[in-house]
Amino acid sequence: MLSQDDPFRQDVRLVGLISDLAMILEACATATDMGFVAVARVTEDRWITCAALDRVSFGLRPGDELDVDSTICREVRACGSMIAIPDVDASTVWSDHHTPRQYGFKSYISAPVVLSDGSIWGTLCALDPAPHDITTQAKDLFALFARLIAREIDRQE
Repeated sequence: MLSQDDPFRQDVRLVGLISDLAMILEACATATDMGFVAVARVTEDRWITCAALDRVSFGLRPGDELDVDSTICREVRACGSMIAIPDVDASTVWSDHHTPRQYGFKSYISAPVVLSDGSIWGTLCALDPAPHDITTQAKDLFALFARLIAREIDRQE
């Protein structure tokens, strides 16, 4: 949990003010059939949960932090584009990656939240311990919601 004087507390608060955020997380979970969906503040040094829908007991709540180097969101931030993994075990790129092994997930999707100035603020991501097909429609939905979240963050700031 973030300390009272942590500057990222404001980001968690801003995301919490997004009026339709619960519906966005629910729609993402439904579109992918994944049990954990989150909006994360991702910087070069930090990964912080700002909002989460957790049906698989992943265990993160707003203000909780992961080591950014232990996340794939770090790679989404670095490349600036969506990463979607329907089945970690079937992927030549991700099957040996440390993150799915560390956290025990088999499917994953993450879209960057890009602010109007072009900076990557964070990600909208989902994961699940089982493999799941990730349709083009689900990818489009994540991209759309990531843009909407970015617009709302821009508006609030």
